[in-house]
Amino acid sequence: MAQITLQGNVVNTNGDIPNNGTSAPDFVLVDSELNDINLSNYSGKNKVLTIIPSLDTPVCQKSTKIFNEKVASIPDTVLLAVSADLPFAMKRFCVQESLNSVKPLSMMRSRNFAKDYGVLLTDGPLSGITARAVIVIDKEDKIIYSELVQEIANEPNYENVIKSLI
Repeated sequence: MAQITLQGNVVNTNGDIPNNGTSAPDFVLVDSELNDINLSNYSGKNKVLTIIPSLDTPVCQKSTKIFNEKVASIPDTVLLAVSADLPFAMKRFCVQESLNSVKPLSMMRSRNFAKDYGVLLTDGPLSGITARAVIVIDKEDKIIYSELVQEIANEPNYENVIKSLI
């Protein structure tokens, strides 16, 4: 269990995010066409998982836009935005903002992704959705960068994410 904060108040996650060098846990998430998507759908690519509480919040919107710009030019890399939002809402946001590099994925059918990646909030006002985190997975499905943002209202370290890919 990790302790982080939400506007300065301590909240807990269900576990710890995976360590660098470990195999990425498989997952089943839902895309905007209501298809089940798992890790193998992106086989042979680097995967940037930007894990966000909700695209209905300003920080989640901002970080998704920034990652869309920064990751778009990196070869063989896919950007996956993971949240508890419904796939329709995620798609609508990406279309409205012209975020062509983002693949929105929803946890609407299960919280197993959040549990397996150690980002499920277990208490506080956002209990049941995710903390803010970034996980970078290489082409062999090994984790090469992981960051659990210590204050949910803060942005991740974009520079370190990009450095891990180049």
